[in-house]
Amino acid sequence: MEGDEMKAQTIEEKQYLVRFKADKQSHLTVLDHDICQTKCKEKYCTLFCPGEVYKWEGTRMHVGYEGCHECGSCRIGCPYQNIKWEYPKGGHGVVFRLG
Repeated sequence: MEGDEMKAQTIEEKQYLVRFKADKQSHLTVLDHDICQTKCKEKYCTLFCPGEVYKWEGTRMHVGYEGCHECGSCRIGCPYQNIKWEYPKGGHGVVFRLG
């Protein structure tokens, strides 16, 4: 099985190798949902997050923190600084299988 894991070539295949130990409480917070709705028509976080954590649903941004890769792109990529990003509590978060 390890040989198959080492052959992952696409980003989707590589992301499949990542595992998560999710906490019950999110380490990601959208500070003001009105900013997402009224000021950010591009919804940039739905585009640059490699874990596809942010999804626009109706009139709110849904945050699926359980699949966060902890890359921090959301804390620097939101042009309105509307996302609070913290490390998950100890023992929780992303678990990389290949180092």
